[in-house]
Amino acid sequence: MERTEFSSYQDFYDNYKLNYPDNFNFGFDIADEWAMLEPEKIALVWCNDAGEEHFFTFTDIKRGSAQIANMLTEMGVKKGDHILLILKRRYEYWLTAVALHKIGAIVIPGSVQLTAKDLVYRNNAARIKMIISVNEPYAIAQVEASRPDSPSLTACGLAGAEREGWFNFSNYLAYPDVFDRPKGKEAVYARDMMLTYFTSGTTGMPKMAAHDNTYPLGHITTAKYWQRVQNNGLHLTVSDSGWAKFGWGKIYGQWIAGSAVMAYDMDKFIPSKLLNIVEKYKVTTFCAPPTMYRYFIKEDLSRFDLSGVKHASTAGEPLNPEVFIQFLKATGLKIHDGFGQSESSVIMAAFQWFEPKPGSMGKPSPLYDIDLIGEEGHSCPVGEEGEIIVRNLDKHFPEGLLKGYFQNGRVDTDCFKGGIYHTGDVAWRDVNGCYWFVGRTDDVIKCSGYRIGPFEVESAVMEHPAVLECAITAYPDEIRGQIVKATIVLAQGYEPSGALVKEIQEHVKKTTAPYKYPRRVEFVSELPKTLGGKIKRAQIKRENEERAGLEPRDQAD
Repeated sequence: MERTEFSSYQDFYDNYKLNYPDNFNFGFDIADEWAMLEPEKIALVWCNDAGEEHFFTFTDIKRGSAQIANMLTEMGVKKGDHILLILKRRYEYWLTAVALHKIGAIVIPGSVQLTAKDLVYRNNAARIKMIISVNEPYAIAQVEASRPDSPSLTACGLAGAEREGWFNFSNYLAYPDVFDRPKGKEAVYARDMMLTYFTSGTTGMPKMAAHDNTYPLGHITTAKYWQRVQNNGLHLTVSDSGWAKFGWGKIYGQWIAGSAVMAYDMDKFIPSKLLNIVEKYKVTTFCAPPTMYRYFIKEDLSRFDLSGVKHASTAGEPLNPEVFIQFLKATGLKIHDGFGQSESSVIMAAFQWFEPKPGSMGKPSPLYDIDLIGEEGHSCPVGEEGEIIVRNLDKHFPEGLLKGYFQNGRVDTDCFKGGIYHTGDVAWRDVNGCYWFVGRTDDVIKCSGYRIGPFEVESAVMEHPAVLECAITAYPDEIRGQIVKATIVLAQGYEPSGALVKEIQEHVKKTTAPYKYPRRVEFVSELPKTLGGKIKRAQIKRENEERAGLEPRDQAD
């Protein structure tokens, strides 16, 4: 970078520039470079619920990744091969990802919850050559069931165990711990593919967002300027390795900025256990989905010493202002929101030069030329809702943005027609240049001619003390087209009742425009979520559509 310090947001936006060689490779130029400069510098702190812990220096990462690279190349893995990793939060993920980046093979992160059907689709769509998995019965069973219908799959490895038909991944320890940068036709370049995320839309099969070797560089803004990671600090982003949030918060930008990564391999999210980890290891910067913050504020946070945490952030879905306020009261920490996708690095965020506004996504990253467009394709003025787009990709292509969608053995760039990338997310911009999330383009509720953004209503509902979590979705209605439905998890000490429904509805009418109140309210024990903590609103919407013809309108469940 030409400069790393900036005097203001405008200075940051105008003058942030990246310079890198044509053969940039995260494995050699970041992980190995740190090992050469500071051999004992901590890269990874790992622990689990069984009480195990390991500390890895960058020298350990360099040697371990070299051993894995030597083992895999001996097994036939080469540049351009797609390798699926189902490793959750095991420390082998970091070593293996770095090894594959050095080889030039393409990493595909996968969730441990993938079914055999999911795996068959992925194996064939990406022509996956090898799967490396955790030693868990469900994951093993699904991989084995997928193998007969996956002709490109040549081998499966198991981390930490022996099993017939699988190679023992731990055998990498017997290989040489030096791996030289490939040359000739196997040389790896910055614009070669390094990573593919399977990203699900609201319809159809998951798409494959393809990223090249500049992707880690895109996350400098994510880590250094949004998450505010510190050189020689310890950063904890809560994410499983099967999700893009892992790439955002547990390896790339953090290591480039010199921060160690905290990896808590938890069996299940229990708020008090996670807070104990933050306290025990003196985490300095922290990032978690809004869902987890909602649970944190229901804990007695005074029981935990969180004084080591200097910065808190969130992403994945919008953060309700009430959660921001309650967490600030309890900890003194302001939660800095960020927005982006599996297809990108952080697109906009509450950066360090201005105060975060509760509920706002902040301002654009200097990597992205952002605009909002209305339904007619016009640029939206202040206050008008529109789709978030990235413009002028034909003039400057941001590091961190996907290079296209992989299909039929190639990267398809049709998603950039006209030099524009459509995010599919709707927001509005205030007079200070801050953006406010409304919802996905297909999540906006159209009721009696009104357009209602689900996030604003969710935030209003969340202010009620009886509400722990809430999802706002459209419910089909014969007269109005759609009505607003609130699916609510109650806080401890509250019980469902008709009176509580009315109380919540009246609260929303007073907090926001009255026409936005939820005409239907359903109380549930939990909301459906992804492993990354996002609420599955699409699933709730499908269930609404299935039930719409069976239940009367405007009735609280």
